[in-house]
Amino acid sequence: MSTISYDDFAKMDLRVGKIVSAEKISGKTRIVKGIIDLGIEKRDIIIGGAEFYHPEDLIGKVVIALVNLEPKKLAGIESQAMLLAADVDGKPFWLTVIEKVPLVVK
Repeated sequence: MSTISYDDFAKMDLRVGKIVSAEKISGKTRIVKGIIDLGIEKRDIIIGGAEFYHPEDLIGKVVIALVNLEPKKLAGIESQAMLLAADVDGKPFWLTVIEKVPLVVK
């Protein structure tokens, strides 16, 4: 595994967000379209793991998102952030917070 410098890490904009919407994508079984609330803005995201979770299971989850990642188009939808997750045998476990954390901006 390669390493990154602290300066590279410092470039990442990690924020707490809340999944406010999630829906199936026609013809796709492994991803869903979601909307994440980051406090002052909402963004479209593609969420993996649809073979393990129903869209309604994701709504309301408070997650950690990388928000300054270059947007990527999947299934015709531009994903404007990436949720952080632990991967256990291909199943994502979304990184969340234990205590209530306000959705705040930098």
